Amino acid sequence: MASEWRTEKIPVAGTELTFIRGGSGRPLLVLHEELGHPGWLRWHSELARDREILIPIQPGFAGTPRVDWIANIRDLAGFYGRVAREMKLTPVDVIGFSTGGWIAAEMAAQNFQQFRRMVLVAPVGIRPPSGEIMDIFTVTARAYLAATVLDQNNTPEFARLYGGERTPEQFEAFEDARAEIARLAWEPYFFSPSLPHLLEGVAGLPTLIIWGRQDPVVPLSAGEVYNKSIAGSKLAVLDRCGHRPEIEKTDEFIKLLRDFLA
Repeated sequence: MASEWRTEKIPVAGTELTFIRGGSGRPLLVLHEELGHPGWLRWHSELARDREILIPIQPGFAGTPRVDWIANIRDLAGFYGRVAREMKLTPVDVIGFSTGGWIAAEMAAQNFQQFRRMVLVAPVGIRPPSGEIMDIFTVTARAYLAATVLDQNNTPEFARLYGGERTPEQFEAFEDARAEIARLAWEPYFFSPSLPHLLEGVAGLPTLIIWGRQDPVVPLSAGEVYNKSIAGSKLAVLDRCGHRPEIEKTDEFIKLLRDFLA
């Protein structure tokens, strides 16, 4: 519900960054995916009972100003690291979804001590040894969104994603997001060849990786590489689940988060 969260604009890291904020307690930094912030969902409400949820809207998304010097995902990770330092959040718990998970992983590779615990939910960023990352630019944003879950009819919150209704404003937000993410992650397509090697230097950072076994966007084989690259990480695989465990397997997802972040 809208009453659970608020939007704030905060001058930080040389720009004015838009945040979605809700709840109270120890901060939890949430990095959204390639189509933007999906709206306040049940898992947000559950975690916000005892955590302050901080969701920065990626520059260039949802009508926010682009930061021109950010030329790739690694730059964006450095930018968010500066945001966390200037806001005195570190060491902070972080959860990243899809592209947001890639950003979090790059941040950890740059300085894992800025995090207390890290959760990666089906992140892109590593080339899967088996299968391929779905090409989101050969289909409409709506078609991509539909492909991310196995069963729309039995996924209660699917209709709430990104506002649900196909308004002109939502289409524009989708296209803004796709244009910006294409600028940052087009070549090579949604992965960094060096990331698995850089993650081998991450030591002592408790990391939980969550994946749907039937993920059609990022094959599970990429999750296995993440798991192997980050020493001591745990890979939790959810059956009968696609790219969005947070809405496809909400109860299991919330339990995994609560147990890990406690």
